[in-house]
Amino acid sequence: MQLNADFAVRAAVHGAELAWQASPMAGVERRMLERMGDEVARATTIVRYAPGSRFSPHVHTGGEEFLVLDGVFQDEHGDFPAGSYIRNPPQSSHTPGSDEGCTIFVKLWQFDMDDRNQVRLDTNAMGFEPDRERASVEVMPLFSDTRERVALERWEGGAEVVLNARNGLEVLVLKGGFEEGGERFSPQSWLRLPAGSSSKTVAGPAGVTVWTKRDHLSVVPQAPA
Repeated sequence: MQLNADFAVRAAVHGAELAWQASPMAGVERRMLERMGDEVARATTIVRYAPGSRFSPHVHTGGEEFLVLDGVFQDEHGDFPAGSYIRNPPQSSHTPGSDEGCTIFVKLWQFDMDDRNQVRLDTNAMGFEPDRERASVEVMPLFSDTRERVALERWEGGAEVVLNARNGLEVLVLKGGFEEGGERFSPQSWLRLPAGSSSKTVAGPAGVTVWTKRDHLSVVPQAPA
């Protein structure tokens, strides 16, 4: 399956407008944003767990990164409420599920295969800092290495924010909204800008909170072998 697999062009998906699609596991549904491959795929997806749903134990050969959007995600490593940011590196394993149900934003097969950094953060216990280079923007860094930078950002209401995608950029709206390219982005809306591009956004009157990933598209992504 190829979905938004041309990384040389802008891609935008308004996730909240998509119908939920069944996954191979009962009680787990998804909204696909980008995908290269079939069930083993380089994928960016919004996934919803029904209360009491579980996946069987499995290994993340290509790594898994996710942000809990609502509810409580669970595995043998703990309970992770909304706002939890997790990186399970290549070759890690777990048995995911949710007693009460949850929704997560998840990225699969997008790691350096030598990465072994396990990350588990509760962003509710962390703070934002003013961005020195962009007025009206606050940033909460989540992860950074030589390949990518991941953060949460808050943009003040009505702020004009330029998105510099020198080496690629992704944005997912968590709260509030913004306008870009003549489109209105609201919670679960996702935007990907190709390397070498930029775009101007305008935050909604109440401001916006977004998840961002930068600098990860300097090399054209490939589907899992």
